[in-house]
Amino acid sequence: MAGFTLELNDDQKQVRDWLHGFAEDVIRPAAAEWDEREETPWPIIQEAAKVGIYSLDFYAQQYFDPTGLGIPVAMEELFWGDAGIALSIVGTGLAAVGVLANGTEEQIGTWIPQMYGTPDDVKVAAFCSSEPDAGSDVAAMRTRAVYDEAKDEWVLNGTKTWATNGGIAGVHVVVAVVDPELGSRGHASFIVPPGTPGLAQGQKFKKHGIRASHTAEVVLDDVRVPGSCLLGGKEKLDERLARAREKAREGAVGSPAGGGGSVKNAAMATFEASRPAVGAMAVGTARAAYEVALDYATTRHQFGRPVIDNQGVAFQLADMRTRIDAARLLVWRASWMATNGKPFTAAEGSMSKLYASEVAKEVTAQAVQILGGNGYTREYPVERMHRDAAIYTIFEGTSEIQRLVIARTLSGVPIR
Repeated sequence: MAGFTLELNDDQKQVRDWLHGFAEDVIRPAAAEWDEREETPWPIIQEAAKVGIYSLDFYAQQYFDPTGLGIPVAMEELFWGDAGIALSIVGTGLAAVGVLANGTEEQIGTWIPQMYGTPDDVKVAAFCSSEPDAGSDVAAMRTRAVYDEAKDEWVLNGTKTWATNGGIAGVHVVVAVVDPELGSRGHASFIVPPGTPGLAQGQKFKKHGIRASHTAEVVLDDVRVPGSCLLGGKEKLDERLARAREKAREGAVGSPAGGGGSVKNAAMATFEASRPAVGAMAVGTARAAYEVALDYATTRHQFGRPVIDNQGVAFQLADMRTRIDAARLLVWRASWMATNGKPFTAAEGSMSKLYASEVAKEVTAQAVQILGGNGYTREYPVERMHRDAAIYTIFEGTSEIQRLVIARTLSGVPIR
């Protein structure tokens, strides 16, 4: 087990600086263009693939960093560059985490490489969990997966929404209901291979922020996948469902989504693993806005003196930096705990995501205010950063859900 430290080692510093250079030289100059176009920045993704950032090897190295800091450091630097483009680069990672959290070694080795493709032929992947009537309330999920024993195939029907890379992905990871009587404990995850008949893109969303990242509905109409595409395998699923049914008979099942219990939910396992990473994304966006505001306040003159010479502005910047550093510390703690097998006894993963996402919204809003009228225009990047920051308190568990998870964990009470 790696000891907890706030000092990055030489390898981590080298990776951080390399990513910062890519963010500064490649991502930032393209950010405004792709935000306006509201299209997937394929040339930037390909450039990231060519230098080794968009690859299974790179993310595996960061994921298995024994300190747990590889992923949060990488996320912070990329999202410092631009949230929309960075999400296009790292969005495949959520699907990969879904396979890592629920799949067998064979499934991990088979499907994750296909999610990324090659530098000459880049691919993306999508994790599909949310539905029109089931976002935070995963127990309300309606997408069904029915097993056809004669053909050893699963038949999927339903509609997913808010799917990053949905419809344009090669590999889709889909969470579906296999036993509706068990609520959220009756879910399982499935791989839908490239070109599978019956899967289609529905509505593509025009968004307030992160507009360079593709978000769409995914429609599943009698989608048939081989039995081997059930993540974890049929035997493991049957064992898990049997435990859930036993708990149901004992009256232990039926708490709201995200509550206690030892039977793992497929979607929740993915989100638990990714929440500190989302916190790191938020820290990157907040830091970027703070740096723009600091530079502006020290170089812009009003009433014959620098803006920062006004105590009201100086104190805002002091608070912004303090909150950013506090958010980073929560993210690093949760990431170290997760990597080293420390249980989240106080929902530390949710704490990191909650606080960092709220800080990103606050700091980017303050940055706009410090820049005044300029901050409200697209001539300066803080306007875009403020729009982008809004997503962090919404996706992968809203701030309200994070507070619910934390409160339940602390109290042991299934608070509704």
